[in-house]
Amino acid sequence: MNKRATLKALGALAAAIFVTPAFAQQFPNRPIRIVVPFPPGGPTDILSRIIAQKLTDLLGVQVIADNRVGAGGIIGTSAVARAEPDGYTVLMGTIGTHGINSAIYKKLAYDPIADFAPIALVANVTNLLVLHPSVPANNFKELLALAKSKPGQLTYASAGVGSSQHFAGELLRSMAGIDILHVPYKGGGQALPDLMSGKVSMMFIGIPAVAEFLKAGRLRPIAVTTPARAPAMPNIPTVAESGLPGYEVGAWHGVLAPANTPRPIIDRLNKDLARVMDMPDVVQRLDGFGAIPLKSSPEQFAKYIQAELKKFADLVRTAGINVE
Repeated sequence: MNKRATLKALGALAAAIFVTPAFAQQFPNRPIRIVVPFPPGGPTDILSRIIAQKLTDLLGVQVIADNRVGAGGIIGTSAVARAEPDGYTVLMGTIGTHGINSAIYKKLAYDPIADFAPIALVANVTNLLVLHPSVPANNFKELLALAKSKPGQLTYASAGVGSSQHFAGELLRSMAGIDILHVPYKGGGQALPDLMSGKVSMMFIGIPAVAEFLKAGRLRPIAVTTPARAPAMPNIPTVAESGLPGYEVGAWHGVLAPANTPRPIIDRLNKDLARVMDMPDVVQRLDGFGAIPLKSSPEQFAKYIQAELKKFADLVRTAGINVE
């Protein structure tokens, strides 16, 4: 364990020793901020605002979604890493902030392990693999066969180098042993027109962004990237069940506190987040934008983050991905 992580661990132990039951019972007694490290209107923002509204009702204090955007989520995430460990500032972490960023940036302004206390996984936003109708493949196995027969000829669009869509494609390349060409754009909105026109062959993208095009037959759904099928599209198989066991690149979301946050506060927030994710109206709203509600213990979430960090570090190394 490095010096920084050791100091964090000792601080957490001290916090656990000196926190009293009365202190835990007093929490919360003022507003709580959920820092959203991405712009308004996206899945992370929508999810955070749904949760904030429900936690306000459960906790009896105002819970606010606070957008702190910039640098691929680094600015908002760093702000939470430096916040007081008192439970009043938490982060809506993602596959980017606590998975991909540490793999693609040599120097981060935060340590995804040492600087945070995981509270709970809350949702996984499904990415759907879609093809332009001109691609002669009707299912995932046919797509793999086509890619192997035409190395380097199929292309996939993404919202940019280092995005979850990019890594979904790179993991597909690595696990399936196929040669497909990455075409990065400055956001999914810019990539979609070229996908619709057939300039690129395929894309990993959120279900709501392409729902109307799927209904019109202008795009062909092939598989989802999450471990389970999406409730919004139960007939579409997962990549894992279609021939690549172990494949998973879901745009997961989870709530984290600054390191050294007292355990009773972590446990209180974990309990209430689990209650929120069980609410039928929350499940229904998440289904509307292709998200699957999740629950976990802090320990399970911590192990999940560690596994994600290793997965993407290994992928960056084998695929030679370079952002900086």
